[in-house]
Amino acid sequence: MPPPTNIALHLTAMAMTQPDAVAIKIPRGRTRDSSGEKTGCLALTFAELHDEVSAWQKHLDKRGVRPGDRVLVMVRHGLPLIAAVFALFRLGAVPVIIDPGMGMKSFLRCVAHSRPRVLLGIPIARFLSRVCFRAFRTVEVRVPVSGSPIARMNRDNRRHTLTTLDGKKIYPAAMFSTPPTDLAAILFTSGSTGAPKGVCYEHSMFEAQVRSIRATYEIPPGEVDLSMLPVFALFAPALGMTTIVPEIDPSRPATLDPAKIVRAIQREKVTNSFGSPTLWNIIADHCIANNITLPSMKRVLCAGAPVPAALWEKARKILPNGKLHSPYGATECLPVSSVNGDEIASLPCRDAPPPGACVGRATPEIQIKIIAITDAPIATLADARELPPGEIGEIIVTGPAVTKQYDDHPDATAAAKIRDGSAIWHRMGDTGCLDTAGRLFFCGRKAERVETPAGTLHTEPCEQVFRPHMQVARCALIGLGPRGSQVPAIVIQPVDKNHDRAAFAAELRALAVAHPHTATITRFHFHPRFPVDVRHNAKIHRLALAKWASGQKAEKLKG
Repeated sequence: MPPPTNIALHLTAMAMTQPDAVAIKIPRGRTRDSSGEKTGCLALTFAELHDEVSAWQKHLDKRGVRPGDRVLVMVRHGLPLIAAVFALFRLGAVPVIIDPGMGMKSFLRCVAHSRPRVLLGIPIARFLSRVCFRAFRTVEVRVPVSGSPIARMNRDNRRHTLTTLDGKKIYPAAMFSTPPTDLAAILFTSGSTGAPKGVCYEHSMFEAQVRSIRATYEIPPGEVDLSMLPVFALFAPALGMTTIVPEIDPSRPATLDPAKIVRAIQREKVTNSFGSPTLWNIIADHCIANNITLPSMKRVLCAGAPVPAALWEKARKILPNGKLHSPYGATECLPVSSVNGDEIASLPCRDAPPPGACVGRATPEIQIKIIAITDAPIATLADARELPPGEIGEIIVTGPAVTKQYDDHPDATAAAKIRDGSAIWHRMGDTGCLDTAGRLFFCGRKAERVETPAGTLHTEPCEQVFRPHMQVARCALIGLGPRGSQVPAIVIQPVDKNHDRAAFAAELRALAVAHPHTATITRFHFHPRFPVDVRHNAKIHRLALAKWASGQKAEKLKG
C-alpha cells in the first residue's frame, strides 16, 4: 500500500527548514506611505503559520469537524483561507470551494449538490445559510471565522513539538493519516460553457500538482508570491514562497487599482505572480504609461484565457529580469502545458496566423493527445481516433494530476473521462492541435466551435485575425442558427464606443477576406461590454453573445 500523503505536509516541511522566513503578509491599512498607499500589514513566519494552522485544526476539531466531513469554505482570501484549508487537510476533512462570482442561483445549486455537513464562514455566509436553508439543508455545524489569528490568542495550548534544522521547536497537532486516493477537496468549475461541476481531488493529485509547478517553473523556497487568484495562493506555502495578499476584490478582479499592485510588487520585491491576461494587461499598461519596470519579477503566470500577442510584447518591456509564462489547464487538471515569452518569440514565422494560441509543451508527467471531435461519450481510448500533428481536434490529457471524476455527476464523468486500462484521460472540452515539435496550440472551446455548411470554424484561429485591429478591445466568433448550418459572425467590443459602425465593419471585412479560414465571415456585431467570467475576467461567454446577437441587427458586407 502506498504511504499516506497530504499537501499539508509541505507546510510542516517548510516550518522545519525555514521557520523564521516570512510565510504571509496581509495588508492591515494602519499606516500610509507618501503616496497614500496602505503599508501596515500582519506578517507571519512559516513557524507562526504552522502554529496558526495547528490552532485552526484544534478549533475545528472542538467544533465537531470530523475526518471525511465536507466543509463548505466561505472565508475571505488571505490568512483565513490558507490557514483554514490547510487545517482541514490536516484533519482529513474535505474543503468544498465554490466561486461566489458565478451568480447566486448557480452558487446555491452547487451548495445543495455538494451536501456539506460543515459551513466555515464569515457572518454574511452564515446568514445566507439561514435564509437559503434549502440549499444548506445538510449543514449541521456552523463555524464562525474571525479575522484575528487563532494561534496568537491560544499560545498556551501547544503540546506536541517538531525540531527544526537549527534546533528550534514548532508545535503541530497530530495529522490525520490520509491515503493518496482519499478525497482531499471538491473544487467547482466556473461553468463558463455549461453548468458548474464539483471536481473531486485526491491527495495524490495535489501532490502531483506541487511537483509539477515546482519543476516547470523552477521555484525554490524563499521566493515572494503575489497571486490574484485566491485558490492558487494555496500553493505558495507548500512551495515555501512568501505570500503577499494583494489589495484586490476577488469578486470583481477587473476593478483592481494597478498602482496598488505595482507598489506592492516593488515594496515586497515580489518574484512571482499569477493572474489572468486581462489583469496583467491592465498592470502592464500602467507600467508602460508611467515608465515603470518590475526588476524583482522572475515570472508572471497568466492563465484563464489565451495571452494576446500585445501582452507578450508588453511583458518584455516591463520584466527586465523575468518572463511571462502561459500555463494551460483547467480545474480538472493543472498545469497541462506551459509556454514562455522567449518560446513565443522563437516560433517559426508564417505568412498566415498560427493555428491557434501556442500553449507550449506538456509539463512533467503529463501526456497530451488530439482526437477526432465528437460530442458523444468515449468509453475507452481504443474508441477514440487519434489525429496526426497539424490537424485540429479535441484535446485529451492524462497524468497523476488529472482528476478522475465529478462529484455525484456520473453523466458528466462519462462525458469527460476516457478509460485506458488503469489510467484516466480527461477530455479538456477544448480543441487544439500539436505540431511536429510537440507544441500544443489551443483553438477554442469545443462547445463554442461554429459548424457551417462549408466546414467547422474554431474561435481562436478566427479571432486572431481581428484582434490586432487597434479599435478592437475584445472580439468573439459566434455561430447563428442550428449546428451544421450555422452562419458565422464576429462580435466586437470596440475601444471607441462612438465609432462609425459601417466603416469599422468594412475594415474588419477586409481583414477577413485576407485569410481563407475567415473569408466566409460577412456579419459583424458590436457589443459595448462582453460577458466574461468573474474568476479571471478573461473567458468570454460566447454562447451568451450568440443568444444576444440572434436578436440584433448586424453589419453585413460582401466582397
